[in-house]
Amino acid sequence: MNRRTREYLKGRFGDYYRSASVSPPPQANEREWGHIPFTAGDGTTMVRHQSLLDIGEVSEFLARESPRHAYFSAARYDDPANGSMSDKGWRSADLVFDLDADHLPGVDPEAVSYAEMLAACKEELLALLDLLEADFGFAKSDMQVVFSGGRGYHVHVRDDRVADLDSTARREIVDYVRAVDLNYDGLIEKRPNERGTLQKTLRTEGGWGRRVHEELVAYADRLREMDEADALAELQELDGVGEKTARTIHGVLDRNPEGVKSGNVELGPGASTLVRAIAERVTAEQTAPIDEPVTTDLRRLIRLPGTIHGGSGLLVEPLAFDELDDFDPLRDAIPERFRGRDVLVDVHDPGPVDVGDDRDKVEEGIVSVPEYVGVFLLARGRAEKARE
Repeated sequence: MNRRTREYLKGRFGDYYRSASVSPPPQANEREWGHIPFTAGDGTTMVRHQSLLDIGEVSEFLARESPRHAYFSAARYDDPANGSMSDKGWRSADLVFDLDADHLPGVDPEAVSYAEMLAACKEELLALLDLLEADFGFAKSDMQVVFSGGRGYHVHVRDDRVADLDSTARREIVDYVRAVDLNYDGLIEKRPNERGTLQKTLRTEGGWGRRVHEELVAYADRLREMDEADALAELQELDGVGEKTARTIHGVLDRNPEGVKSGNVELGPGASTLVRAIAERVTAEQTAPIDEPVTTDLRRLIRLPGTIHGGSGLLVEPLAFDELDDFDPLRDAIPERFRGRDVLVDVHDPGPVDVGDDRDKVEEGIVSVPEYVGVFLLARGRAEKARE
């Protein structure tokens, strides 16, 4: 990034901050604050170990400094400005989850577009929110969802029940969300049936047992709607299920739908294979590939909602739950300040540009583009600012 580009971005970020109102997080005075300024050269310098006493009112600080990136700590401290992490006096911390489009299973950043990666990431976000609400009982009012401004989403959980958890306990939450080393046999317990006989039954009250049970019931319903040949073929797609076992399972599922709905998994030969296959399918589809270090780090700095991501020019956008389905980060996270005029940029990395409504390609050389496209190209290092 050359000097003209750096000064242009710093100036335009400052223009945005002078017209914006950025809300600080709860207990802002107990948190550490950090930022990365626009500095010469390719490197970055993190300025941290600051408190509100150091930076002053947040919106005024942002307008004055126009940082490239701005952060606050998930943790709350006695002395947030202390330069020694061990002497800050840790009190508690938000439970933070990070989903990064670059690290999603089955998504190759080299093979799909930025827009496609972010669309896949939003699907993972919805799965994560379902887990947090349904399995952990977190209320929507205690969760803040934020588009990171770059490659994914953050979820801040501010629930007193988890604020004091140490790193080990938070890792257990991560393991649950990602179904790490899930004990499939532990999803089943022995319960007395109506005759008083103990039978193997899925734990249907909650957690992964409930999720596996719901999928097993739906799977059995789908098989009953098929003709027998198609149902048998479907069953034999499961690992370890041959034709004979498939016929046995199909017969039990077809004759005893109420048993399946009650969680009974004593379905004859192949039953354990069926349940495990369904469980593996559920965990593959419903886990969320969160970034473990973000959740387990008790002193993590996280991007401040309402600020601009210096690597994209997009907003770190807080989102209401009813906005998630329709939210398009590459359109809806564009600062309004960067709309309405064109700028000249000198493109050295031509190709598709994924922001805005048109999302056209840009050619190499000096071109005139909408300012938000120009800011995106400059922030991503694909162009330098040309003289107007």
